[in-house]
Amino acid sequence: MKELRMAHVSFAGLGNMGRGMVRRLLAEGHAVTVWNRSPGAVDELVALGAERAGSVADLFAAGPVLSSLADDAAVADVFDDAVLAEAGPKAVHINMSTISVEAGRALAERHKAAGVGYLAVPVLGRPAVAEAGQLNLLAAGDSRLIESLEPVFAVLGRRTWRLGEQPWQANVVKITMNLLIIHALEAMAESFTLAERHGVDAHDLQELIAGTLFPGPVYQGYGKAMADREYLPAGFRTTLGIKDLGLAEAAADAAGLELPTMSALRQTFRAAIGLGMADHDWASIAEALRKG
Repeated sequence: MKELRMAHVSFAGLGNMGRGMVRRLLAEGHAVTVWNRSPGAVDELVALGAERAGSVADLFAAGPVLSSLADDAAVADVFDDAVLAEAGPKAVHINMSTISVEAGRALAERHKAAGVGYLAVPVLGRPAVAEAGQLNLLAAGDSRLIESLEPVFAVLGRRTWRLGEQPWQANVVKITMNLLIIHALEAMAESFTLAERHGVDAHDLQELIAGTLFPGPVYQGYGKAMADREYLPAGFRTTLGIKDLGLAEAAADAAGLELPTMSALRQTFRAAIGLGMADHDWASIAEALRKG
C-alpha cells in the first residue's frame, strides 16, 4: 500500500475531544479541514487556521478523515452508505469514537463494501491531554494502513497501541478500559463515603491512595474531583459514562458473559443523574453514595 502523505487531514466531530485533537494538529503544522453538524465549533477552529468543509464528502476529498462522534447513531448517520459510496476507493476513515462492538463490526463491513479504508482508533485521555498530544491511541485494522498513518498518530498521542487486524477489536479494548475507570470511580466513591462517615477527611484519603497503592491519572484526577466535590466543567459527562456502561454490558452479552457488577454500577449512575449530575463529570457519582 502506498504511504499516505499527511500534510493535509480532515476531521469530523468537534466536541471537546475533537477540538482538542484539531488544535494539536494545527499547532504542529498540519492543514486540517473540519466539519461539524453544528457550526459554532467550526467557526472557532477556522479562526485558528482550519479550513471549512461544506459536507463530509468535502472532508474525504481533502484527505484522510478522522472522526470523533458521540455514539453509534451519530457515526452511522454521518458516515452512511451514500457518503461512503461517494467517497471513492482511495478514501480513508479513522473512527476515533467510543462505540459498541456491534456498531464497529457493521461499520467495518460497510466501509469494506464501499471500498473505503477503515480503522478504529479510539483514544484514552481527556481534552487537555488531546491538545497536548499525549493521548494513547488504541488502533485496530489493516496494519499497513495503521503504519501509513503513524505520522499523524504520532502528533496526537504518546503511543499507538496495535490491537488486532479487525477494527472492532479496538472498540472492545476501549470499552474494557472505560469499564476499568468506572469500577475505579465506584471504588473511590464507596471508599471516600465510608471514610467520611467515620470522620476522615477525603483529601487525606485521596492523597494516600494516589501516593501509595494507586498512582496514576484516574486516582489522582478523579479522586481529587471527588475530594473537592468539584465536577464542572466536565471532562467526561455522567450521561456518557452510563452509555459506556451499556456498551460493556452489550459486549458481555454478545460473548455469553455475565458481569455481576453491572446492576450495582448502573444504579449508582442513575442515582447521580437523578441528583442533577447528568452533565457533570462522571466523578460526580460519588455524590450518589454520599447522599444515599
